[in-house]
Amino acid sequence: MRDTSHEESMTELFSADPNFAAEYLDNILEVGEPTDLLIALRQMAAAFGGVAKVASKAKLNPTQLYRTLSAQGNPEVRSLSAVLRTMGMRLSIKRLPLKRGKSDARLAVATRSKRHRAPT
Repeated sequence: MRDTSHEESMTELFSADPNFAAEYLDNILEVGEPTDLLIALRQMAAAFGGVAKVASKAKLNPTQLYRTLSAQGNPEVRSLSAVLRTMGMRLSIKRLPLKRGKSDARLAVATRSKRHRAPT
């Protein structure tokens, strides 16, 4: 039996279960660090044929994509969206639950003012 590295294991998981890959990225965006996201994207690129293949499908420069997905990388939203699209994913925005306090007060004021508007 051969030992596999964590990197290889994650690549195999992402390749076998794209839904898991999407959930994993979503979780990183919620609680992780930017470098965690870049590591996961590198592993996912390997699972989807390698960085060069993903770059080609995303119409990006492979060398630039290697740099972008490095620990010091800082991907642009456009590049990140293109890479995710090649993997059958997309960026999405979710609203966080309201916290008690100022947000509730603003919501109450907005709701009241909406209800009390004169019909046009």
